[in-house]
Amino acid sequence: MTKANGSLLSGVRVLDLAAEPAAMTGRILADLGAEVVRVEAPEGDPLRSTPPFVGDRRDPEASIRFAVWNAGKKSVVADAAALGGLLRGADVVLETPGWPGTPTVDPSDAPGAVWLRVTAFGAQGPRSAWRGSDLGVMAASGNMFSTGYPDRAPVRSTQPSGYAHVGPEAAFAVLSGLASARPQVIDLSMQEVVTVANMSGVAQAFRGGSPGRRLGAQMGRTREIWLTKDGFVSYGLRGGRARIPSLETLAGILAAEGLATPAWTDRDWESFDQFKATDEELAALAEPLEKLFGSKTMIELYETACETNLMLAPVNSPHEILSSEQTKSRGMYRDLGGLKSFPVRFAEVQSADGVVSNIEVEAPPPAPGASGTISWPVREPVPCEGEGGVWAGVKVVEFGAGAAGPIAARYFAENGATVIKVESKTRPEFLRTMWASQSPHGLEGSPLFDALNAGKRSITLNLKSAGGVDVARRLVHWADAVLENFAPRAMRGFGLDYETMAKEKPDLVMVSTCLNGQTGPHRNYPGFGGQGSALSGYNAVTGWPDREPMGPYGTITDSLAPRFAATALAAGLLYRRRTSRGVHFDIAQVEAAQYTLGPWILEYANNGHVGSRAGNRSDRAAPHGAFPCAGEDRWVAIAVWTDHEWARLARHIGVDDPQLADAVGRLRRVDQVEAYVAAWTKEKTREEVADLLQADGIEAVPVQDFADVTRDPQLAVRRHFELLEHPCLGESPYERNGFRFSDAVGGYGRPSPLLGQHTDEVLHGMLGLSEAEIAGLRESGGVE
Repeated sequence: MTKANGSLLSGVRVLDLAAEPAAMTGRILADLGAEVVRVEAPEGDPLRSTPPFVGDRRDPEASIRFAVWNAGKKSVVADAAALGGLLRGADVVLETPGWPGTPTVDPSDAPGAVWLRVTAFGAQGPRSAWRGSDLGVMAASGNMFSTGYPDRAPVRSTQPSGYAHVGPEAAFAVLSGLASARPQVIDLSMQEVVTVANMSGVAQAFRGGSPGRRLGAQMGRTREIWLTKDGFVSYGLRGGRARIPSLETLAGILAAEGLATPAWTDRDWESFDQFKATDEELAALAEPLEKLFGSKTMIELYETACETNLMLAPVNSPHEILSSEQTKSRGMYRDLGGLKSFPVRFAEVQSADGVVSNIEVEAPPPAPGASGTISWPVREPVPCEGEGGVWAGVKVVEFGAGAAGPIAARYFAENGATVIKVESKTRPEFLRTMWASQSPHGLEGSPLFDALNAGKRSITLNLKSAGGVDVARRLVHWADAVLENFAPRAMRGFGLDYETMAKEKPDLVMVSTCLNGQTGPHRNYPGFGGQGSALSGYNAVTGWPDREPMGPYGTITDSLAPRFAATALAAGLLYRRRTSRGVHFDIAQVEAAQYTLGPWILEYANNGHVGSRAGNRSDRAAPHGAFPCAGEDRWVAIAVWTDHEWARLARHIGVDDPQLADAVGRLRRVDQVEAYVAAWTKEKTREEVADLLQADGIEAVPVQDFADVTRDPQLAVRRHFELLEHPCLGESPYERNGFRFSDAVGGYGRPSPLLGQHTDEVLHGMLGLSEAEIAGLRESGGVE
């Protein structure tokens, strides 16, 4: 069978009209096997003129950013007639309306297609016409406010992390539109996409908690980023069952190095709780760690971590990423079209029958118009009556804990699927336990678990017993798809791995997602999102150049990787629908994040340049940053992208300097430019600045904290928050994801589940077990 026929999205035609915010979306769909045609203007895609360039040669085929997000696509230069023909033949249209350099089109031009419209704030609402790049949407989301140091402005990642979230979420939205089997216009708000990536931050502010704080290199009460001999490592000095082995390992390492103190030797780690420890206790624990880490290199510490399963990770630059034995063993990077170390995939895929093609881009980025004339037959709209969400009728079983798996499954729960979460009462997952000591509701009081698991049902099984595994096997047979984020050995130990289950259920669609993937020498390395942020490179590109790396807020692999997992699962379900075959995806959360940092990694591989954190500054725009406003810790994000915009801003702030008229001059004197802007903004409220400049076509967005987000008028119009009554936590705001369908409903309909709340419902109503069978399983301990 040819690769085309074995591709997950074989036969799907995608017309890509999108600008930079959604450029990654088309690349993801191309990786999955769709035919993606990039339409360029005669002067070329604006992204072709965007730095960095290979060898610093500024020509249309040298832009690294264009190369990464357009590999695998075709390129046409189309006049109005040719564009109209492509629109009528497309299954999917990707569009960023209003973005400079993109054509003006309308969904009526492609009546049979799934049409994705990506904007900064959504198609309706008081801020729908506002301009917003990555800087603006990060400011509006609450994420930027909580990233950085309290004595400096809020900060974003130097690489566009907002666009990183948008790319895979938009791809999932497109595949979900295709799953509906009818035309859709999808309205995607970048602000919403990034807001929900804060996980439980907004929900806690809704309940009267912190509106967000900038803690620098700390996470909560303890340090997360530590100085080494040659860089930094991420290690969370925190308690909880999942972290006890690491704490015990570190205690032994400190003793071997002659650095042990009573704070480490005379302690019961089972009872250690950083929330209850005194400042003096935490300082006593930190002091010997600082000495240990400061005496070692990043790689020395990471090698120890891999040998001992210590949850510690180096803050990687592209050099460490590409030289890692794990990276080399998994083959994510290879030379492509003259470019070294190109990121060719975001996941690995296999099928029991050996038919499915790899998710791996094979064609280098196209030259402008290289595909000549492409003619597609017309796609006629297919009349179809649909009810409920786009995934209505689909059944998903979720195994695992933490964030990555649960967030991926939540996408399906929001859009009509039945999602069964397998849990345990004897070994409750750590998101339930980490707040148990603080909440009067114990295991039911975790705001993070609550935020990530809306709309699901919970069943409690003991997977260490034969009865529990038998029920889990029945669930797999009942389901259309399985999503798991255990360590690689776990599902195999239960006999529930893909290779085993596919023999019984050949059409099984399964996604396995863990930190480093299912293969490679570091596959069993344990870690959370903090370590994922470090290993992937996001720490290295977030923060100020004269201080430690950090964040971004929300341990980004925890919130970013699930978008790729959901997209993969959606593609697998569509493949199953078309072929009746099953498929298995191996998603390394670190690799998914690195995929979004492709331009950063490729610049190092091809130019030898390591781009580092630069605060809020950009090499493409000045000013570009967060500026102080009237009030305590109030800021506004402003970005000027053209010389015409600068001329208008200069009039507002009273600057008349011909040497600043062009971007080169402004970038050369960026300190002075920022001082001019700050002197003007500090006398005004952030709302005054935003309203004035947005009315003049200049990007200016209030930097919102989490409490501001709960009152955001744009989010209110889009009904971002679904208020539901949780049995213990009371009225809770469950955040919708960033997209809405024109012909399908969405929402959760139920809060997060109590532990084991739906066990009998699932066993009896879905699996058809008798009361006697259920009683026997309870007696044996298989059902808890």
